[in-house]
Amino acid sequence: MTIAPQLHYYDMAPGITAFSSTRQGGYSEGNYSEFNMNCYCGDDPSAIARNREALCQLLGIGGDRLVMPHQTHETRVACIDRHFLSLSDGQRREALEGIDALMTNETGVCIGVSTADCIPLLLCDTEHGAIAAVHAGWRGTVNRIAQKTVETMTQAYGTRPSQLKAQIGPGISLDSFEVGQEVYDAFQQAGFDMAAISRRYPAMGERTQTEPAEKWHIDLPECNRLQLLQAGLPSEAVGLSGICTYRQYHAFFSARRLGIRSGRIFTGIMKR
Repeated sequence: MTIAPQLHYYDMAPGITAFSSTRQGGYSEGNYSEFNMNCYCGDDPSAIARNREALCQLLGIGGDRLVMPHQTHETRVACIDRHFLSLSDGQRREALEGIDALMTNETGVCIGVSTADCIPLLLCDTEHGAIAAVHAGWRGTVNRIAQKTVETMTQAYGTRPSQLKAQIGPGISLDSFEVGQEVYDAFQQAGFDMAAISRRYPAMGERTQTEPAEKWHIDLPECNRLQLLQAGLPSEAVGLSGICTYRQYHAFFSARRLGIRSGRIFTGIMKR
């Protein structure tokens, strides 16, 4: 029986396929069940390969046209161009090491990022035929990876931010993203509007007597939405999935719910 990944699609522009994978429609098992393509989280390599092949079949592309980086919570952006596509598998792995955002203007190439509570972003510049996929964990968000990706697209393709469309995919919500004081301080020191992106709530779960009764929560989707607006995108051009991975972990992977050794969502975009 053929198994097909169950994808959550976004309507970004004609000729653009944009989506986030769900947990359904794959070959992985346990905390990786069912659809996981990330090879850095401990899943069975044979299941990953089968899941990858199933997605390529669904998209109608060869395996060499599906590109995902090894993310390290930095702000490096890689351009997937004809030179990259000509590289060997080993050369590709080396080129994708430590990359947290991809961009391309090649047709028939699906680029994407892996997340399991972090925020995935997709960007589409139909004016210049360019697309991008961004992984924004809290560290990448603090260092403004969304803004840097827009700037990199502007330099590479002549992208005008006012003409960009963006989609913010499934990620942990304000209510669920409890953080330590050091994370709050990092956002504050980076110049974020803390009144707009943070709230204090009663501490989640068990706590010791020395721990505070209330803890800070950060709104990562809103942080990235505000970054995109600051970069020049119109408010109406930024879509929000509204999916909280922590709360909807049965449908989307959540590392906070399932542990680090669990599957990852793949959020991808491709120009037809």
